[in-house]
Amino acid sequence: MAFDIEMVRNVYAGFKQKVDTAKNFLNRPLTLSEKILYAHVHEDSPMQDFKRGEDYVFFAPDRVAMQDATAQMALLQFMQAGRPQVAVPSTVHCDHLIVAKVGSETDLTAAEADNAEVYNFLSSVSNKYGIGFWHPGAGIIHQVVLENYAFPGGMMIGTDSHTVNAGGLGMVAIGVGGADACDVMAGLAWELKFPKLIGIKLTGKLSGWASAKDVILKVAGILTVKGGTGAIVEYFGDGADALSCTGKGTICNMGAEVGATTSTFGYDESMDRYLRSTGRAEIADMANGIADYLKADKEVYDNPEKYFDQVIEIDLNTLEPHLNGPFTPDKATPISKMKEVALENGWPMKIEVGLIGSCTNSSYEDISRAASIANQVIEKGLKTKSEFTITPGSEQVRFTIQRDGLIDIFESMGGTVFANACGPCIGMWARVGAEKQEKNTIVHSFNRNFAKRADGNPNTFAFVGSPELVTALAIAGDLSFNPLTDTLTNELGQEVMLDEPTGYELPPRGFDVEDPGYQKPVEDGSGVSVVVNPDSNRLQLLKPFAEWEGTDLKGLKLLIKAKGKCTTDHISMAGPWLKFRGHLDNISNNMLIGAINFANDTADNVKNQLTGEYGPVPATQRAYKAAGVGSIVVGDENYGEGSSREHAAMEPRFLGVRAVLVKSFARIHETNLKKQGMLALTFSDPADYDKIREDDTIDIIGLTQFAPNTPLILVLNHIDGSQDSFPVNHTFNQQQIEWFKAGAALNIIRRNVANAN
Repeated sequence: MAFDIEMVRNVYAGFKQKVDTAKNFLNRPLTLSEKILYAHVHEDSPMQDFKRGEDYVFFAPDRVAMQDATAQMALLQFMQAGRPQVAVPSTVHCDHLIVAKVGSETDLTAAEADNAEVYNFLSSVSNKYGIGFWHPGAGIIHQVVLENYAFPGGMMIGTDSHTVNAGGLGMVAIGVGGADACDVMAGLAWELKFPKLIGIKLTGKLSGWASAKDVILKVAGILTVKGGTGAIVEYFGDGADALSCTGKGTICNMGAEVGATTSTFGYDESMDRYLRSTGRAEIADMANGIADYLKADKEVYDNPEKYFDQVIEIDLNTLEPHLNGPFTPDKATPISKMKEVALENGWPMKIEVGLIGSCTNSSYEDISRAASIANQVIEKGLKTKSEFTITPGSEQVRFTIQRDGLIDIFESMGGTVFANACGPCIGMWARVGAEKQEKNTIVHSFNRNFAKRADGNPNTFAFVGSPELVTALAIAGDLSFNPLTDTLTNELGQEVMLDEPTGYELPPRGFDVEDPGYQKPVEDGSGVSVVVNPDSNRLQLLKPFAEWEGTDLKGLKLLIKAKGKCTTDHISMAGPWLKFRGHLDNISNNMLIGAINFANDTADNVKNQLTGEYGPVPATQRAYKAAGVGSIVVGDENYGEGSSREHAAMEPRFLGVRAVLVKSFARIHETNLKKQGMLALTFSDPADYDKIREDDTIDIIGLTQFAPNTPLILVLNHIDGSQDSFPVNHTFNQQQIEWFKAGAALNIIRRNVANAN
């Protein structure tokens, strides 16, 4: 259905004029990304030719979306801002806290009981401040947004890194931390460094076993997990036009895995069809009225190298199905090479579980294509060799595939249908036997496959593929199986091949749903009470962080020097820890417990410099805090990769860490650190990482003259009495420096609202 239609009308009413103004000022053709960005520049940013990757720009997003795990902290912060209602349309989606264990109905009932306090809090806060609320079981945030809120040419932010999924419907949709969401909901401009632009030209057309998922799996192999950092990835070409809208969403969704700010596609007929099929014909009509403005200018498509910072071309005619992994989503292997690569690396060949669905791949097209493979189990007399699960992305999709008999097909092959929620994709999977930590292989159609992410077992080798390929591999139970060339032995001893997948872009009988799970906020929320029990272990009201003391930071202890990949999963794990996302003190007990200490190659084991003893990271940091001693965290490349969770920044801030120094940051995490009043620093010379020793006491010099583009000095005071010093860089602009001085960006918001009143 069409929500916030007046807001959409207003965006489209001014879109042409804003784009024309930008084109005339810049005197050049524009990419789609530039059109949307310039059409959403906030009035506080005067028009100029913004330098990509350099200039910070204020934007005015059209809407905000929050999932339940991140919404708790975002709304706890918003409650401090002093506003009576959100300034832009906003929604909360309850999708992260439902444990996949038995099946959809049982698991949903258990979640509603276990998380009642949190759900009631989110529901009441949403009601009070004019926020749309989607009940548990309604679906995964990104699928629900695509079905109900996304629109071509719009700009939105969301407190989840896979907010970028909405790019499949032609948006610039960007994942952020809760503090950024708080800014926009409070009516303030949202700041972003103007992105670089990567153009990906798609030619040809997918066929056979190849799917939209294989496009992004191929791209991930090209760009790696940090190749898109600071950039928008814009897809174009006849191959892009040939993809379904939901296929485009899948590609944009996993753009988060290459570090991209977001990904997007130009408006086309597939988006028109999807809007109409989901009850938004009026939006489709409006988009058709400015269709040329909802794609890049022709000159851009004719000469992409002139307008993009990097151009990649992929021929869909020759694209082969891929499996990416294990342990990282950019290790891309064509299915024809998987047997060879798996044997070379000693990966477990037996597939224990195949899992399809999630926010990445739970469209009607995905499910129907997978069902066409599952149906062959009965037709060809086969037996499924692996466990198999299905996670629908929304109640609308679940109801429709139930009506059309697709769930019956999956259940006939032994599949289990989980609730319309994140489930195993976010680590909310009560997998039997995972605690044994046995070496095993799973295949799934999710977006991430970091160690321990799905089931908590560091020895689970997880591979990412399309739903149809995952279904075929689950039937075969063998990682080396190539459905394009290999046969299976059926129950009669006959050798049979699986037919190519077939499916429907959209349901032939249309979408249907009895209860989508939406709660509309009351018109006047002033009388709604939001109660947080002071004795709760799930929710905790926030207290402002202290202002900077006005001096250089001296005598900091090294808390941990993290070695290798350190994602937000390593810094603030999900899974069972999700229950504490609204309680900063409790959730801080997972701070950096997954990071590998360079000194002993061990997780959650660091030296307490006050006692000389080794212990868990959170306990060590709490000891420093109790003693009034600050600390510093040191990391490697692309530190903070992965989810947008601001808890990875709030936890060290809460426990007394003063700075994070790394070789390079992932975009969202760096911003989150700045928002919370932390120093986010990078080595001027990455080789200086090696100079830091386990027993170092560290000084940060130059803060009394803290200024943009001016390095600070780090002094290492070694235990043997010697010293090392070297410059460290930062990307703080003047406003962000004020966040640091104030103790957090939220402190400034609160102060400004109080002064205005």
